[in-house]
Amino acid sequence: MAEHGTWGLSEGDEIAPGRYAARLLGGGKRYEAYVVWDDDLHALAVAKMLRPALATDGLPGLQAEATLLGSLAHPSVVRMYDAVLYGERPHVLLEYLDGPRLSTLIRRYGVIVEQALPLALEVCAALHYLHGQGVVHLDVKPRNIVMSARPTLIDLSVATTVEAAPTLTRPVGTDAFMAPEQCDPARFATLGPPADIWGLGVTLYEALARKRPFPAPDESQVDLEARYPQVVHAPAPLPRGVPTALAELVYACLAVGPADRPTAAELAAELEPLVAGLPGPRLGLFRPGGRARTAAYGARDESILKGVSPRSHDPRVLLSSINPKREGGMR
Repeated sequence: MAEHGTWGLSEGDEIAPGRYAARLLGGGKRYEAYVVWDDDLHALAVAKMLRPALATDGLPGLQAEATLLGSLAHPSVVRMYDAVLYGERPHVLLEYLDGPRLSTLIRRYGVIVEQALPLALEVCAALHYLHGQGVVHLDVKPRNIVMSARPTLIDLSVATTVEAAPTLTRPVGTDAFMAPEQCDPARFATLGPPADIWGLGVTLYEALARKRPFPAPDESQVDLEARYPQVVHAPAPLPRGVPTALAELVYACLAVGPADRPTAAELAAELEPLVAGLPGPRLGLFRPGGRARTAAYGARDESILKGVSPRSHDPRVLLSSINPKREGGMR
């Protein structure tokens, strides 16, 4: 990130009137984020700041993100409190979510089925809302889900409108989580909400398997099929401990054709009975580093979902039983 610089703020540095840095939270190529204290809120928040070298040229992108965030209000989508689009340190002020990113949980502890099912349902709710508001996230991945009091989708840096998405002609997103139509918009299909379902599918796969469904992308390759293995490879099988009904939903999200993937509402409708069938939590079951592991609980998970009819499937084709006209969508 050195080419775009860093603000190098220390605790107590003022980034805007009444807004003070507490600690560096993280960053990417274009932004860095600080936990800050805001006097008006009288609470902690997160300042997502353009890096110094982009403080002028990056303003249109920050403005677009601020406009988008300002139009949204959902309990599983990060909230924006303020946008400062002038002065030395342009930034958006976001809610502070007290919890680890899903990527951290996967790396350190793994995720069991009792965690994965409610997580999937919450992200479906967020995506259903975004798509209903005419927004495509385009970067659904474990790093962009914070496991706070409820899983929350963050980072709309590359999000766009449903109307604008089909006009994109270059790859947009994070290589390993991009749908085929994101990798090569001109070749595969019109880009839109199904790309977010693909991202959710890869996210759930990684959460359940602690690995990704496709070989790692090779950014050094110019050829699209060499750079993006998901364009030519089928997903690797999920571990045997993953319940059949859940595995089929993950495979459905990874159908090559965008039209063959379920919508967020359809996916939620399939997840709801699985979530309802989970047992009540036991002491220690969800404790990070506790005794629960997907493999150890695989047989019990299958019994939890015993009432769900198993389906034969082609991993590259949508579940044939999903009916877009079915009743009882998300509640």
